[in-house]
Amino acid sequence: VQVVESGGGLVQPGGTLRLSCAASGITLDSFAIGWFREAPEKEREGVLCLISSGGDLYYSDSVKGRFTVSRDSAKNTVNLQMNRLKPEDSATYYCAVAETGDWVTGAEGLLDYAYWGQGTQVTVSS
Repeated sequence: VQVVESGGGLVQPGGTLRLSCAASGITLDSFAIGWFREAPEKEREGVLCLISSGGDLYYSDSVKGRFTVSRDSAKNTVNLQMNRLKPEDSATYYCAVAETGDWVTGAEGLLDYAYWGQGTQVTVSS
C-alpha cells in the first residue's frame, strides 16, 4: 500500500490550494481518511478533517468553514480544498487511512491509522 499527497506549494494569504491524497493497493472509499498537519518545530496537530466511508465529515475548529474534504472515487483520491489560507496554516500536510470506515461522534481524535503519506508542504506567505 502506498499513500501519496500532492498539491502543496507557496500561496499568498487569502489564497487557495487543493491537496490530493492518492493511494495504490487500497480502495480509499472503504476507509475513513484523515488530514493532519505539522508545522516546523511544532508537534503534529490533531486531525484537521475527516471523511468517513459513508461521506460523514468532521472539521476541527481551526479549519472549519475554510477547508473542505471530498472524495473522487473514480480516481481513488481524497481531496482537501483549502480556502482563505492564513500564514498559520503553513505546515506539512499529511493524509492518513484509518483502520475503520467510520468513527464515534466525539471520538474523532481516537481513530487508529494504518497508512500515512509522506506529506506535502504548504507555505502561506506574502
